[in-house]
Amino acid sequence: MQAIAAWFRHFNETTGINLTIAYDPFDQARFLHGLLITLELSGVTIVASVLVGIVGAWLQGSSLTSTRRLVQGYIQLFRNTPPLVQMFFFYFGLSSLLPTIRNSFGIQEPLVSGFGWACISLTFFAGAFNVEIFRSGIEAIPQSTIEAAEALGYTRLQTYIYVVLPLATRVCLPALTNNLVNLVKTTTLAYAIAVPELLYVSNQIWSDSVNVPVMMVVLFIAYIALVGLLVFAMNSWERALRCPGLGT
Repeated sequence: MQAIAAWFRHFNETTGINLTIAYDPFDQARFLHGLLITLELSGVTIVASVLVGIVGAWLQGSSLTSTRRLVQGYIQLFRNTPPLVQMFFFYFGLSSLLPTIRNSFGIQEPLVSGFGWACISLTFFAGAFNVEIFRSGIEAIPQSTIEAAEALGYTRLQTYIYVVLPLATRVCLPALTNNLVNLVKTTTLAYAIAVPELLYVSNQIWSDSVNVPVMMVVLFIAYIALVGLLVFAMNSWERALRCPGLGT
């Protein structure tokens, strides 16, 4: 590792390309921490938003008009407002209404951290789209399939979990993949509320080392890699779940 660090120092001296994360331990630690936060933020919001989509799509089929209107209102609210505004609303608006807590040093801190609010905000934002994605998949399932499950004695919830949802997931995976890719890219908005994710720490590094072009290229490569891994995983899952004659 020392040899690699020495080579990058020499590379900087000879070319002016200052890739500090390759030879400076402090910048390396900051960058890896930011990458870890981005992965955690992406993972939490992907899982949570998919769950919101699944539950919301089921509630859309409720026999109660008030429930259906409530879900539709949620969808319209979060689909038609900017995600950055939503994040500011949660972080600066709702957070100020909650009580504070004292940390181990006796300093007052918000009850929910910036990372927590970023997760909540992005989950609701992506979840609104996921509800509609799962709804479209559900509508593609033949009514005769649902009637057959009901004839076997399945309840509405059992029909949804064991029959409708597995089939609908196969249909809506391409659209779901697109939304999750957009969600991973949207995690950069957490920068605005000081969550130390990849963009935030990269900004710190290029501010200290004045290597903006280099870190921008690194940032592009990092997000291309993250999105590429997600797309590969989702496409592999889609091929594994492919059902001839359904959604084709």
